[in-house]
Amino acid sequence: MLTERKNILLAEDEEINVVYIQAIFADEPVNLMVANNGIQAVSICKTHPDIDLILMDIRMPELDGLEATRQIREFRPTVPIIVQTAYQSDADKRKAFEAGCTGFIGKPLLKEDLLKLVKNYLI
Repeated sequence: MLTERKNILLAEDEEINVVYIQAIFADEPVNLMVANNGIQAVSICKTHPDIDLILMDIRMPELDGLEATRQIREFRPTVPIIVQTAYQSDADKRKAFEAGCTGFIGKPLLKEDLLKLVKNYLI
């Protein structure tokens, strides 16, 4: 359980995944902002310097999660960025970390695993 309110940006284009992740954090002191594509994710990060953590999908329209991560790293070098994706090969993981991601979790997401990973970065 988190002890203080945190701001998390969820970059996810699939509505069902957004609803599921919102349900996961429903009992946590979290302000969950949502970006439906990588361009929105970068923009929200620029206008909200108080974001504590980013959950980034790799495959999104307009700008994929890896390029969005690279752009965010230019002005937010230390914010934790956790990739949440169905693409889980070793090559996919390597590309994510090379782009600047700090964590990786595969889909389908399990509530306990996601909360544990997020808390490791926020506590």
